[in-house]
This record gives sequence, C-alpha cells and structure tokens, in this order.
Amino acid sequence: MRIRRILASVIAAAALAGLGLTGATTASAASLTPGECEQGGGTVNWANNTCSGGRFDGQMVD
Repeated sequence: MRIRRILASVIAAAALAGLGLTGATTASAASLTPGECEQGGGTVNWANNTCSGGRFDGQMVD
C-alpha cells in the first residue's frame, strides 16, 4: 500500500513538472519583460511595445 502511494505521488509530481515547463515556454513566447529584451541583445520600442533587434526581435514587450 505504501509503495502505491509513493508511486502515485512521483507520477503526480512528474506530471505537474511537465505542465510547469510547458506553461513557462508559452508564457515567454507571449510577451517579454523589458529586461529580457535587452538581455537578448535588443532594445525596447515603446512606440509599438515590441523588442527591436536581438534574439527576441518583433516580440511583444509587456
């Protein structure tokens, strides 16, 4: 009985970890912080709230 509980908790933890990684990936693709834009080598274009140049060129800045 104890082994089943441990196995269930390990599977649940792995599932939650997978969802966390997926959520982090989609969230970073949706919008950036100004610091992330600058760390990627770009500059923030405040006229249209996008990152200009660098790794995140054209992505929205929040």
